[in-house]
Amino acid sequence: MDTGRVIRDAEEYLQEVVWEVLAPHPRECVLCYAARMLEEHGCDETLRWVGRFRALRSPRATGLEERMRRVGGFCDCEVFLNGYGLAREHLVRDLDTDELEPPDRPPPCAGVARMDSTRPCRVWERVRRAW
Repeated sequence: MDTGRVIRDAEEYLQEVVWEVLAPHPRECVLCYAARMLEEHGCDETLRWVGRFRALRSPRATGLEERMRRVGGFCDCEVFLNGYGLAREHLVRDLDTDELEPPDRPPPCAGVARMDSTRPCRVWERVRRAW
């Protein structure tokens, strides 16, 4: 048995699995992708998921990360803390406080028209924060 070949085959298989798990879904927008990756893999205090989306879907959109920084998103989680939130129609009313809050699980991505789009889908809206 050629153990070197077995190891190479196993590594290739694992790389394919990782590629599939970390890839954007077809027609998934940048924010739905980043939210999904944050939920599954967390934030490393960079724009790792936004950057990965750009690299895979729209490598020529070199201003994407800067656009996120301009709305206060200096890392993936800050994009959602400072820049974007779920559109009002996707929020649910808390029965105790009567406040609108995000649901436990975000709605499915509404999709984008072009695969290389770096715009959010209609699930998200820009949040204007008073600094």
